[in-house]
Amino acid sequence: MELSRVVDTSAAVAATRSRKVKSAELGALLDAASADEIPIVVAWLSGIIGQGRLGVGWRSLTSLVGPPAVEPTLTVDGVDEVFDRLAGARGPGSTTLRRELMTELFAAATESEQQFLRRLMTGELRQGALAGVMVDAIAAASGQPLDLVRRAHMLTGSLPETASIAVHGGADELAAVGLQVGRAVAPMLATPADSLADAVTSLGPDLVVDFKLDGARVQVHRRGDEVRVYTRSLRDITAAVPDIVDVARRLPCDTVILDGETLTLDADGRPRPFQDTMSRFGSAGVADDDPTALLRPFFFDCLHLDGVDLIDRPLTDRLDALTALAPDLRIPSVVNPSVEQAQRHLDAALDAGHEGVMVKSLTGPYAAGRRGKTWQKVKPVHTFDLVVLGAEWGSGRRTGFLSNLHLGARDPDGGRPVMVGKTFKGLTDALLQWQTDEFPKHESHRDSYTMYLRPEIVVEIELDGVQRSSRYPGGLALRFARVVRYRPDKTADDADTIDSIRALLPAGD
Repeated sequence: MELSRVVDTSAAVAATRSRKVKSAELGALLDAASADEIPIVVAWLSGIIGQGRLGVGWRSLTSLVGPPAVEPTLTVDGVDEVFDRLAGARGPGSTTLRRELMTELFAAATESEQQFLRRLMTGELRQGALAGVMVDAIAAASGQPLDLVRRAHMLTGSLPETASIAVHGGADELAAVGLQVGRAVAPMLATPADSLADAVTSLGPDLVVDFKLDGARVQVHRRGDEVRVYTRSLRDITAAVPDIVDVARRLPCDTVILDGETLTLDADGRPRPFQDTMSRFGSAGVADDDPTALLRPFFFDCLHLDGVDLIDRPLTDRLDALTALAPDLRIPSVVNPSVEQAQRHLDAALDAGHEGVMVKSLTGPYAAGRRGKTWQKVKPVHTFDLVVLGAEWGSGRRTGFLSNLHLGARDPDGGRPVMVGKTFKGLTDALLQWQTDEFPKHESHRDSYTMYLRPEIVVEIELDGVQRSSRYPGGLALRFARVVRYRPDKTADDADTIDSIRALLPAGD
């Protein structure tokens, strides 16, 4: 298959907000691809390079000059082979080899192909090929049942792997996909509740209310003495969290998959600032006389225990397994509370320094990778995880520092983040210095006032509300927005959507 066919489909998908049209365009492309090309094409249109890191940075790509090719000649297989060679370049002479490979590749690419390759190789390819739409296209192209393809994707967490199984293995292999201890599963996510009373009423009477800890999401896998720990974005951080590994190895089981949070606590048991928790990731360990620096895991779900997959079981069964295994590691919770009892639990969570509570139905299965109504989060203030799109150079006492942030919400249709406002409030001197040091690593371009960034950094923003506004592309503006903290545990795909922010608009507005 010619690369130009993939590029044209990418442009067509980016040009429409219609899920039906997106699915049709992707399905037609996959229909035309060979069985070996499908996983590659699926990966690229999902913004993924199968080889991982290629050793080619943004500056190397922008330094490539020369006229583009007039006619398209590049093929999917040919480009994938170049990526293999780039990823495999090691040792003396590797820099020169990469430069030669990139020069040859871009000289053979048309202008639109060059743009596509640059965006793909820098992680900026966001043309709206949503996972759900791609799953539909994989099912159509492979002729396999949609429910089997969807489930395989949930459990593998990989669209290219799902496509390969669907094409090469068929229905039997799709049906055989299950939980695999040591392979991360896309985490189940929660939706914001309108209020605690609404959440308790809508999910009751069989429900549990958990503390919502001010920590980082972790998924812990153990088989024998082998332990793997993953973030909510499925990044393997095992080597960076020896405290959690040690706790997992002491559990009385052989195999287990646990979902939970980790954080550091003060001597009185209160959570330390989120930045303290994140700074512990990657340190080699802590001194015996500094227990407050330990990363402490607390769990709220058990997906597998000693050979038994629990992911399809109701939450009550999964909690029974968790309680039997590690009762002292359970997140504080109350079962089947009244609204008044749930409110007291929320008050206790806030008094202890945590964010709020999670209200969960006890009858629901674990919906991997989905944001379902059976889990609802309740927090006393409006906070959103937004993408930093740029930052303006400061003035006065902030001269020389990157200050005023450009904020974007995630496009639910898979396009680029939608700008919804700016803020410089809540930025400490330490954060100003960090931004000024860190943001250039994510720069896409700049003008005399602003450094614009690739959509990679997520920041948690607290606000009083939103209002209609024509000033920003999202059609609304944030009211009294202020920085709470940066979220290195999240990617742009974890950011809140523009729809979730619009939901704060007053009724009838």
